[in-house]
Amino acid sequence: MMAVYQQFSAFKCSKDCAFQFPFPNSNKRRNAKWRSPRAAIIPNLHLPMRSFEVKNRTSVEEIKSLRLITAIKTPYLPDGRFDLEAYDALVNMQIEDGVEGVIVGGTTGEGQLMGWDEHIMLIGHTVNCFGGSIKVIGNTGSNSTREAIHATEQGFAVGMHAALHINPYYGKTSLEGLISHFDSVLPMGPTIIYNVPSRTGQDVPPRVIHTLLQSPNMAGVKECVGNDRVEQYTSKDIVVWSGNDDECHDSRWDHGATGVISVTSNLVPGLMRELMFRGKNLSLNSKLQPLIEWLFCEPNPIGLNTALAQLGVVRPVFRLPYVPLPLAKRIEFVNIVKALGRENFIGEKDVQVLEDDDFGLIGRY
Repeated sequence: MMAVYQQFSAFKCSKDCAFQFPFPNSNKRRNAKWRSPRAAIIPNLHLPMRSFEVKNRTSVEEIKSLRLITAIKTPYLPDGRFDLEAYDALVNMQIEDGVEGVIVGGTTGEGQLMGWDEHIMLIGHTVNCFGGSIKVIGNTGSNSTREAIHATEQGFAVGMHAALHINPYYGKTSLEGLISHFDSVLPMGPTIIYNVPSRTGQDVPPRVIHTLLQSPNMAGVKECVGNDRVEQYTSKDIVVWSGNDDECHDSRWDHGATGVISVTSNLVPGLMRELMFRGKNLSLNSKLQPLIEWLFCEPNPIGLNTALAQLGVVRPVFRLPYVPLPLAKRIEFVNIVKALGRENFIGEKDVQVLEDDDFGLIGRY
């Protein structure tokens, strides 16, 4: 069937080009100058890019200036595939409330549950739909250097503005190995290093970060160790984003962090923007703490997935091994929403408790 289609396409294309197969008794056609069919010409713009080429139109300085970046949730259809309609609505709500960047396929977006084809598709989709309005940072890190290189090449080829790279997890390596791993991907474009020892089992210490700063593509660090570490970097003019929502206010205003890469901003982007942009606000920070504590009562993104379903902005579908928070916690979330004000949360539907049977758990997708 494919061969027939190709033959038909070639014949159809040839009707529109200067070259025609010669006909008997037709000297004019026989002597016509041959030109390649248009369909056979592939503009260089669309060819895959090499690791040494410039792959995006965003400077490192632009990435360094971002104050509020949301680690965006990936919603699912009942069969476990991406719900791109719901995803687009989520990203639009972030843009409308002043978020400056999104992490696509991060821990919160469940990149760890995606195949690389899904992962790169979602990065490309986000760039194509929203890249003019918000910075798209693709999580293309891996515990395999080979995979990290390949995914990062693809991510920049589809237009992401920057990459997020975690240190190799489970199969941990030496500090020299960490440096070599990151050095393999830094030449490709603006890069944020993500340090979260609670997930990787290994700290990325200042020695490694200071070495990586020799690369002009090193944008900064998403740091989850705490504010003492944040200040170690900011005192030396290294850009840091807090990776801990509960500490991000103090990170920003007391310890010099540029901003936050946030989970909570999925739910209340306007309030998180106020927290990052409008100066010290102990009252607002205090009001947000019950919500943040609730979100992280179980490993992220369990709480966020449950909350977004209760708000009616995504279907209550979970890719395993994640499962929703129990009924008592879902009731607690309804009370938190009422205390903060439903108007401060994304979406327009009333917050619901939801029953256990309302949730779908997908193991194969």
